[in-house]
Amino acid sequence: MEMNGTHIVSAESMLAVWNEWEIRMLVLTSLALQVFLLFFAGIRKRNVSAVLSLLLWLAYLLADSIAIYALGYLSQTRVPKGVDPESFKRTHRIQAFWAPFLLLHLGGQDTITAFSTEDNELWKRHLLSLLTQVALAMYVFTKSHPGAGILAPAVFMFLSGIVKYGERTWALKCASMDNLRSGMVTTPDPGPNYAKFMEEYRFTREAGLQAEIVIEQERRAEAAAVTVGVAEESVPYTTVITDASRFFVIFKRLFVNLILSFLERTRSQATFLRLTPEQAYKIIEIELSLMYDTLHSKAAVIHTWYGRLFRCLTLLSTSTACLLFNVHHKGKHQSYNSIDVCITNILFGGALCLEVYAIGMMLISYWTYAALQSCNFRFLSNMIFRSIQYFRPESRAKWSNLMAQHNLISFCLLDKPIMLTKVLSVLGLKARWDSWMYIRHIDVSHELKILVFRELKDKTVSIVDAESYRKFSNHRGQWALQCKGYYKELGWSVEVEFDESILLWHIATDLCFHSDDDNDAAKIAQYVEISRAISNYMLFLLVARPFMLTAGIGQIRFGDTCAEAKNFFERAEMARPDAGAAARMVLDVNAEIAPRDVKGDRSKSALFDACRLAKSLLELQPHKRWRVIRVVWVEMLCYAANKCRSNFHAKQLSGGGELLTVVWFLMAHLGVGEQYRIEAGHARAKLIVEKN
Repeated sequence: MEMNGTHIVSAESMLAVWNEWEIRMLVLTSLALQVFLLFFAGIRKRNVSAVLSLLLWLAYLLADSIAIYALGYLSQTRVPKGVDPESFKRTHRIQAFWAPFLLLHLGGQDTITAFSTEDNELWKRHLLSLLTQVALAMYVFTKSHPGAGILAPAVFMFLSGIVKYGERTWALKCASMDNLRSGMVTTPDPGPNYAKFMEEYRFTREAGLQAEIVIEQERRAEAAAVTVGVAEESVPYTTVITDASRFFVIFKRLFVNLILSFLERTRSQATFLRLTPEQAYKIIEIELSLMYDTLHSKAAVIHTWYGRLFRCLTLLSTSTACLLFNVHHKGKHQSYNSIDVCITNILFGGALCLEVYAIGMMLISYWTYAALQSCNFRFLSNMIFRSIQYFRPESRAKWSNLMAQHNLISFCLLDKPIMLTKVLSVLGLKARWDSWMYIRHIDVSHELKILVFRELKDKTVSIVDAESYRKFSNHRGQWALQCKGYYKELGWSVEVEFDESILLWHIATDLCFHSDDDNDAAKIAQYVEISRAISNYMLFLLVARPFMLTAGIGQIRFGDTCAEAKNFFERAEMARPDAGAAARMVLDVNAEIAPRDVKGDRSKSALFDACRLAKSLLELQPHKRWRVIRVVWVEMLCYAANKCRSNFHAKQLSGGGELLTVVWFLMAHLGVGEQYRIEAGHARAKLIVEKN
C-alpha cells in the first residue's frame, strides 16, 4: 500500500509540475516554431528535399494550432486545488500578458504565409480567425485585471500583434488567384469608335460623294528581324535584376492565364535575343523567385509604402513595449514569478530579433533594389546592390536547378513483388514508395540549358509571322524530324498521343544507349547525356507529375508497359539486374509486324513499338542518330512546358521549382506560346472623300 501511495504522490506532483509549466512550454514552443519558419521557409524554393518539406509543413500547421490552443488555455482562470489564490492571480496576470505575443506569432513570418497556393484561397477563413483570436486575446488579457505596469506595454504589443496578423491575412488575399487576376487585368479598351466612323461613311455616300476607306495597321517591328546577326552580349548583374523586375510586372500575367500582345513579345525578344544563355536564364530565375515571394510570402504587402510603414510601426511598438515592461518592473520582479518574467523577456527578445532579421531580409531583396532604382535613389540602390551581391550572388541558382530522373527499364528490373510492396499497394502508398526508391535528381547541366536556349532562339529568329509562332508551340517532334529529314521514317512515333510518344522515345533512347559501343566518343557523349537526361525527366513527369502534361492515359500506358517488360524479363531468368543485357534482349525480338496487329489494343503497352522505333534509329550513323534523338526530346520538352496549365507551374515553385516551368517562361520571353493573342494593334482607318 505504501508503494501505491508513493506512486500516487509522485504522479500528482508530476501533474502539478506539468500544469505549472504547460503554458510556459506552449509559448516557448510557439516562438521556436516562428524562428524555424523564418530561417528555413524560404529555402524550399531552392530545395527539393522531401524531409525539409515535411518539417516545414508540420511547423506551418503546428504554429497556428499551438498559438490558438495557448490562447484558449490562458482563458482559464479557475484556481487549481491547493494553490494560493493571490499567488495564482499574480501568475495569471503576467501570463495573460503573453496573449498579444501569441497574436504576433499567429501573424507568421515574412518568409511564409501560405504553404501551398491553395492556402491563399482560404484568406476569408484567416480573416475570421483574425477577428476571433484578437477578441479572445483581449478577453484573456482584460479578464486578468492587469495593473498599470502591464497595461501600457500590453497596448503596444496588441498593436504589433494585430498589425502582423492583419499583414498575413492581407498577403493571403493579395496572393489568391482571383485577386491576382483582377489586379492584372488591363484597363477595358473599346477600341476606335466603329459606329461613329461607319455613320460618317454612310452619310458621305448618301450625299453622293465618292468615299474610300484606307486602313493603316498600328506600326509594329518584329524583334527577330532586327536582331538577326547581332552578337550576344554580357550585361552587368544590376541590369539583370532591373530587367527581371521590369519583365516580372508583365509576365506574371502568365500565372493567371491572361494574354500578352505583340508589343510585349517585341520588347522581350529585343532583350533576350541579345543576352547570353546564362543571363537569360538568370532573369527567368529571378522572375520565378519573385513569383514565389508573391504567392507564398508577405512580399506583396511589405514591399509597398504602407507595408514598410507597418514594419517600422511594429518594430517601434515592440521595442517600446519591451522598454516599458522592464522599466516599470525593474524593482517589482519579486511580485511576479522570476521564471515568468524571464520567459516574457525571452518573448520580447525573440520578437525583436525576428523583426530586425525580417527587416534586413526585406532591405536586401530584389524588390527593394528595383524600387530604389525606379525612384533614382542611386546611393541607396548601390548599397542594397552590394548587399545583394554578397548574400545573393549572381552565380547562385535561385531555384533547385535539379531535374528528376526515372528510368523504365531500371524500374522494371528492380521492382520486385515482395511482401512490403504488396502491403504498400493495399494501403495506396506504393506510388510514394516507388518515388522514394526509384526517382533521383541530377543537376540541370549547363549544356542542356544552352541547347534549349539555342534551339528556341533559332526557331524564333526563323519565324516571320504570328501563325508560325503558334504552329511551333504545337510541335512535339514533327518539326525536328522534318528539319533532319527523317519524318517519313519516324514521323509515326510523334503523331500518336503525347504520353505514348514519351514512352516510345524514352524506351528507344535507352535501347539505343545500351546497344551503342561508342557512346563515350567525345563528339556524341554530350548528345547522349542530354538526351538521356531529358528522356528520364519526361518519364518522371509522366509518372509522378501527370497533371503537368496534356490529358491522356499516361499512367495506364506506363503500367501496362511495365507489366509487359517485367513478364519479358522474368522469362529470361536473369541472374542479376542488368539494364544493358535487358535492352539487348528487347532488341533481339523480331518486331516486323506491329504489336497491335498481333495482340490487339486492350493492353496499352508501348514496349515493342519502342523496339521498332529503336531499330529504325539504329540504322542511322551514331552522330546523326543522337542529334535526331536530342532535338526531338528538346521539342517534346518545350511542347510539354507550353501545354502545362499555369496553376500547376505555380504550384511547383514551392517545391524547388521545375525545369518545365523555366522552359515555359523562356518560351514566353522569346515570343513562343499560346498566350500571345493580340497580334495587331488598333487599325487607323481614314475616310478619303473625293469631290466630283
